[in-house]
Amino acid sequence: MSAFYSGYPLILYIAFKIILKVGVTLPQLGKQATRENLIQFASKAEESGFDSVWVLERLLWPINPRTPYVATPDGSLPLDYQNVLDPLETLSFIAAHTKQISLGTSVIDMLFHNPVVLGRRIASLDVLSEGRAICGLGIGWSKDEYEASNIPFKNRGKRADEFLEALKRVWTDDVVEFKGEYYNIPASKIGPKPIQKPHIPIYMGGFSPATLSRIVKYDANGWLGVPTGPLEQLRTTVNTIYDLATKGNKDPNSFKVILLTYPNISDSKNAGGDQRFPMTGTIEEVGSDIREFKSMGIEHIVFGLFFSPIYPNIDQSIEISKQLLQYAM
Repeated sequence: MSAFYSGYPLILYIAFKIILKVGVTLPQLGKQATRENLIQFASKAEESGFDSVWVLERLLWPINPRTPYVATPDGSLPLDYQNVLDPLETLSFIAAHTKQISLGTSVIDMLFHNPVVLGRRIASLDVLSEGRAICGLGIGWSKDEYEASNIPFKNRGKRADEFLEALKRVWTDDVVEFKGEYYNIPASKIGPKPIQKPHIPIYMGGFSPATLSRIVKYDANGWLGVPTGPLEQLRTTVNTIYDLATKGNKDPNSFKVILLTYPNISDSKNAGGDQRFPMTGTIEEVGSDIREFKSMGIEHIVFGLFFSPIYPNIDQSIEISKQLLQYAM
């Protein structure tokens, strides 16, 4: 650690070095998920100076879900989740219609896949896009999706740890051989290898202490989070990651934070009252939140437009995102 760090709080030290990148989610859900909308949106995002475009993964919209959805007050799933384009197929399509914008997953639930198959698919995306893939991974929360994938819901953490180890070997080892409790790979040549070295950037999604520890233990590139409460709660989580890195004898500057946000823009100030939720309010209020994120050392912010009232209007979605982009400069 540099001499500069010794005289300043760690988060301040990191914030001084941050150049904030900004991404947007693609129209991958619901009625907006069309070929024409995807091409138009991704092209405009790249032309407007955004750094990345993002997709998610949803397997099912259960009629009688066993696991409530945490992002809605009543636990119901958004109706747009009834029609979700495959994340990697979508990004491969976008790669062919763009030149330099990064292509991210937020997130792929890794345990619904095999590490060899998923590793080859993401590596193929990285090769075909000339090194533009960003790999956001999670372990999922829906018992129904686990059942459909024929994967036990219990021991998800142990299985995820082993998956990460196997995945990184698929991407980095000349001869891949892996023997584990959940996954086995006989000694084999596995290609293609990613263009990005040593491997495609891996960001872990989730909020549990085990997830944050997994980022450090398995040398992931960082955390892909969602603000679910006040700004101070987010600041505590970000600081926890850097503290874990320090305690694990890892360089905190090697871990980055990507934040997926859901801007909800209104015309009136303080529309949310005294307890305004981050990324809600006027353009100026949301802009002040973006600057707060930057002060925390967050490296990359994504504007998630899936559930915004403006989502059906592609042009308006881009226009609002461009207005918010100025606050990241």
